[in-house]
Amino acid sequence: MKDLRELFIEELADIYSAEQQLVKALPKMAKAASSDQLREGIEQHLEQTEEHVHRLEQVFEIFGEKAKAKKCEAMAGLIRETQEALEEDAEGAVKDALLIACAQKVEHYEIASYGTLRTWAEVLEESDAVSLLEDTENEEKETDDALTDLAETINAEANQGAEKGEEEEEETSHRSVRPKGSKK
Repeated sequence: MKDLRELFIEELADIYSAEQQLVKALPKMAKAASSDQLREGIEQHLEQTEEHVHRLEQVFEIFGEKAKAKKCEAMAGLIRETQEALEEDAEGAVKDALLIACAQKVEHYEIASYGTLRTWAEVLEESDAVSLLEDTENEEKETDDALTDLAETINAEANQGAEKGEEEEEETSHRSVRPKGSKK
């Protein structure tokens, strides 16, 4: 790459791929969520992500380029990790806590990517692109904040399940303890 513009276009193609991959992955994540609030949040983010793809196409246009995707290996890895998480032997709030962790990793990647692209667009003096990228970056931050808020409740629920399991285990172990020399 000979200049910042080429680097910008290359990274734009990367995040374009990332968003396209996410459009395919989010419905599976929504289906796996047991919390209605989490499911609805993921479904809402799917709609936003589709808009993000459209905005990226507009940014390509601003730069006089045809929208093209360059496979985003980072997003592919995050989605693979999420798929593995969905296959874990976890249920209810525990699985939802795991889904939120995976979703936040995705959001943090996107926030970093959009922040970088926005900064580069500023240097390249493309104010329309800056505006589009900044809108998406802000939406990604809002999604991350919403996930953090939801995690507070879901993590507490996941922990209550662990506490109940420990209490039940203690009760069982107390019942099974017999004095020395006693028979069944």
